[in-house]
Amino acid sequence: MISGKNYIGNVLSSLGNVTYKTFNPETNLENEIVYTEASAIEIETAIALATDAFKTFKLVSGSKKSNFLNEIANEMEALGEELLQTYCSETGLSKDRAIGELGRTVFQLHSFADLVKEGSWVEASMDTANPKRKPIPKVDIRKMFVPLGPVVVFGASNFPLAYSTAGGDTAAAFAAGCPVIVKSHPMHAGTGELVASAIINAALKTGMPNGIFSNLNSSGIAVGETLVKHPQVKAVGFTGSIAGGRALYNMAAQREEPIPVFAEMGSINPVILLPNAVKNKGKEWAKTYANSITLGSGQFCTNPGLILGIKGGDLTSFIQFLSEEIVKIEPTCMLHPNIIGAYENNKAKMQAQKGLKTTAVTNKNVANNYGRQVITTVEGSTFLENTTLHQEVFGPFSMVVQCESTQQLEEIISKLEGQLTGTILANNNEIEDYSTIVSALQNRVGRIIFNGVPTGVEVCPSMVHGGPYPASTDSRFTAVGVNSIKRWVRPFSFQNWPNKLLPNELKNENPLNITRLVDGVQTRKPI
Repeated sequence: MISGKNYIGNVLSSLGNVTYKTFNPETNLENEIVYTEASAIEIETAIALATDAFKTFKLVSGSKKSNFLNEIANEMEALGEELLQTYCSETGLSKDRAIGELGRTVFQLHSFADLVKEGSWVEASMDTANPKRKPIPKVDIRKMFVPLGPVVVFGASNFPLAYSTAGGDTAAAFAAGCPVIVKSHPMHAGTGELVASAIINAALKTGMPNGIFSNLNSSGIAVGETLVKHPQVKAVGFTGSIAGGRALYNMAAQREEPIPVFAEMGSINPVILLPNAVKNKGKEWAKTYANSITLGSGQFCTNPGLILGIKGGDLTSFIQFLSEEIVKIEPTCMLHPNIIGAYENNKAKMQAQKGLKTTAVTNKNVANNYGRQVITTVEGSTFLENTTLHQEVFGPFSMVVQCESTQQLEEIISKLEGQLTGTILANNNEIEDYSTIVSALQNRVGRIIFNGVPTGVEVCPSMVHGGPYPASTDSRFTAVGVNSIKRWVRPFSFQNWPNKLLPNELKNENPLNITRLVDGVQTRKPI
């Protein structure tokens, strides 16, 4: 049952005087439950509890953390229909989407549980002593990853489960040994509270310290600002707009003790349509991309918002095919009146740019909060001159850029801002003749796709969900997959430390039987 209160550790609390409701974009009505924004006292208490919990949690074994993560997944699944209905009522998204996102979230939790149970993720490295080395004796140095401390996670508007309360950031932080304070997204506060209850129940069942998790309601930016500026907070996870992510990044950098902000932000995910591909499969690719552009009303960070090709009859035909296909697709509900309002404003701003032509727009009568899909096109020279055309339009919108030559195509790619993904559509061995295009694209993205669509992010160890700024604030890390744990840890070395006082990961006898780098050799053998 949803209370509308905050979880301050394992206690429900509502001391504040700012209240709000969530909104059902499908019915265009407010939902009934009233939520209370976290007060200054509640924020301070949550941080104090997390700071105290860290002293214990950072020493919890991998097997116990694994039990905790698996139990969160179990508790989330046990929420059943209430979670699914709440999710739908706060987002306008379908029940099938809710079920799919729940499955993805549960899978993430189980993946991190398996990772920490096995234990080798800490990358233990051991260089043993050699007192006889000349001219200077060699000391014993042993290194591993250790957790940073309390982490603040901001819920994402477009993924109430997979990128929010118990999503990838939270699961990775728990796996690393960091307590988490979630700043719940106001658009899906009910979904957030239900998931928070699952985390609290899992913590109680598995004996985790109180304060390992708190869930704070917030209708604006004040709670988030207070959290990021607090000296006991040691890192921040964010998924959202460039403006929001950059504001948090600047705020964290200006602290007396700066902290990392791992923000996954805007991306238009360029798609390169090579000549033979557009000539031989233009109609097929047009249909595929019409579906990708409109998937989830275009509300994915990997939505293909930019398509680049070389000017000519084949590209003209592709634009016509794409325009015809996209208007066949029924518009769908967007997440919130604010989201569709921003979409309409950004779309209008883009369409007002000199040289931009609208080739397709859905003119059907649609219900409130339904997004009309749009295809536009522009000349390559105009795109190069006007960086406003490079900006993301969050929603079912895409732009086809008609380049004069391969050289101009390469120049455009090289001058794009950092992106999460880039895609090459090519026929047979055609891609071999465009190595400079591939190289230019690789320099601007975190993931490159061949003959596919960028929408859909596989959760696996090899996935990179990040990219050069502004796709993310640190392109060395991924926000998806078990390697995202590395955002919430730092390397730490012990020098000449007594074996019995070392963490189990670094002891001579290797009691955890993990893989370690010992004097340059990967092994599970004891020393």
